[in-house]
Amino acid sequence: MRPVVLITGASAGIGAACAQLAAQRGFDIAINFRTDAAGAEAVTAACQQAGAKTILCPGDVADPEAIERIYAKVDAEFGHINALINNAGVVDQTAKVTELDHARLRRMFDINVIGAILVAKEAVIRMQAQGKGGVIVNISSAAARLGSGNQYVDYAASKAAIDCFTKGLSDEVAADNIRVMAVRPGLIETELHAKGGEPGRADRLAHMVPMKRKGSAEEIAAAAVWLLSDEASYITGSTLDVTGGR
Repeated sequence: MRPVVLITGASAGIGAACAQLAAQRGFDIAINFRTDAAGAEAVTAACQQAGAKTILCPGDVADPEAIERIYAKVDAEFGHINALINNAGVVDQTAKVTELDHARLRRMFDINVIGAILVAKEAVIRMQAQGKGGVIVNISSAAARLGSGNQYVDYAASKAAIDCFTKGLSDEVAADNIRVMAVRPGLIETELHAKGGEPGRADRLAHMVPMKRKGSAEEIAAAAVWLLSDEASYITGSTLDVTGGR
């Protein structure tokens, strides 16, 4: 029986790269997305070409009922889950803290923090019931320790919450053979920068990275999917920086 991984926010960027690499490494894939159906279908086709059974699980992770529907489909189509890459997240336009409002903060934390916690909760419930353990990889950000002043302090704070959640959850479920880690991407070339109003941000800031270049979604996927593997079997509660040294 092939292992199953659910990847949230998998229609583009890091999530899509994770899905395609996991398919190549022998996983069947549940692809979650919110609005980009075309992107999700393209990722599905690539995963199927790699030999993976792949299903689409649309839904907004900020909506608890949508999370229930996502897992209902995983349950119906696969009957088990072995891994979760908790990737769905948002950023907003660059702004100072004095320019933030309640609506922006609620959206940021509903998706990046509350949604991620509830998605992980449902994975843990199933993994515990199966009795065979499992793996959860949360996608954090180097912003969690850099702060992102004058840019995205709210985003950075949401990812710092993910780092804390990763450690706390890992301690709760380690005895169940469920491993929980986080990956902190650095300056990565994805669509996220354009969604924050700065499509050229990765190129503009690449000189600040010790390796003097931006990273790729595939480099983040390589770290995340490695953490899913038996090669990482004694790793839990850790956060891995994939930042080019930044």
